[in-house]
Amino acid sequence: MQAYVRGMRLLSQLCGFIAAGLIAAGVLVVCHMVFVRYVLNHNTIWQTDFTTYCLIAATFVGSPYVLMTRGHVNVDILPHYSGPRVRYWLAVGAAITTLIFAVVLAVLTAEFWWQSWSEKWVSDTMWRARLWIPYSSMPIGLTLLTLQGLAELFELLSGRAKPFGAPDAEHLE
Repeated sequence: MQAYVRGMRLLSQLCGFIAAGLIAAGVLVVCHMVFVRYVLNHNTIWQTDFTTYCLIAATFVGSPYVLMTRGHVNVDILPHYSGPRVRYWLAVGAAITTLIFAVVLAVLTAEFWWQSWSEKWVSDTMWRARLWIPYSSMPIGLTLLTLQGLAELFELLSGRAKPFGAPDAEHLE
């Protein structure tokens, strides 16, 4: 199981790099769009869609990295002032809730992706992008989020990770 956790950490780090690359690509394309539109005085066709799809993909594909690094928004006042036993069970409950949420969304977005694939959906813009391509980032990212969530839960249950990642929480008891 430890090999699984190490593998997921590497995969989640890769997802973080991919998400950063997608954001960088979106920024470069926006710069290109501004140049083409305002300097060359030409129409832009694909740039807005591409940037939007990059940012959405970065959000979903980057989610395992965010979970791994605990970079998400966290309301932790209750665990912060709870004893170690309550803090542990709150962390287990939060991890299980995260897994349920990620699995449900992964299934729903996979169905949505499949519909876009099978019905050959394209964007409503002049670019006419095949929507299954950007939509694939949703089930991929959420599946990877689920797998990272399982790794986090295993670390918590095995005692290798502290509840809510707070190593200094014991001083509050």
